Amino acid sequence: MSFEIDLAGRTALVTGAGQHIGRAIACALARAGAKVVVNDIVAERANSVVKEIEEAGGQGLAALFDVTDPQGVHSSIDSLAPDILVNNVGNTGAGNPPGQATFDTSHFVKSDPASWDALFGVNLFGVMHCTRAALPAMIERSWGRVITIISDAARVPERGMAAYAAAKAGAAGFSRALASEVGRSGVTVNCVSLGTIQSEHVQPGRNDERYRKILKPYLVPRLGQPSDPASLVVFLASGYADWITGQTYPVNGGYSPSL
Repeated sequence: MSFEIDLAGRTALVTGAGQHIGRAIACALARAGAKVVVNDIVAERANSVVKEIEEAGGQGLAALFDVTDPQGVHSSIDSLAPDILVNNVGNTGAGNPPGQATFDTSHFVKSDPASWDALFGVNLFGVMHCTRAALPAMIERSWGRVITIISDAARVPERGMAAYAAAKAGAAGFSRALASEVGRSGVTVNCVSLGTIQSEHVQPGRNDERYRKILKPYLVPRLGQPSDPASLVVFLASGYADWITGQTYPVNGGYSPSL
């Protein structure tokens, strides 16, 4: 006898799913049987993940919209009416060259207030726009899942990341408040909080000092992989998680404890 999660008949929308963590989550949801809508702002990336899903025997569909554009979000999501929404897209969006930070990491007192808008636009307001667009159909069906990917920067003090931490913590607070509003409608709302995940932006060599410094606080001494949070997202999206809502679950190699 094996333990299986079956999402057949469900439609899942994953924002920022054209690469990295979003791609891994989209592929995992498809393996569980969901029809997966792959959102990205770059058509080539979204179509590539859809092709990967379909070649593995799953169902995929590309959806090109910017989560910071309320009209674009609503016109796209209204027609999709997903059962499962994974708010994955984060930082300031895609497009940074490999090795370049995705946002300004200077100390707050030296930060440019103009740079805050992009952080809040994607990490908080983008989450709110997508969730607001997806909720009516979920409430009407009396079943839905909203899962938001946040960062341990929202839970643990991190120098040079004050604005980013505020945006991610805002998304977590929004999720807890929303869970209290929609729980009786059969909709659960949870967050998954991540430690450092390896990508083209974070690829220190195993023997260099930067890598050792990054790993020092981690009880499991390696960087996270994009696939690490995917299984938890699939579980939270399933019927097995009917009685779980308003929570934040760290996937972080033991970087920070959670009571």
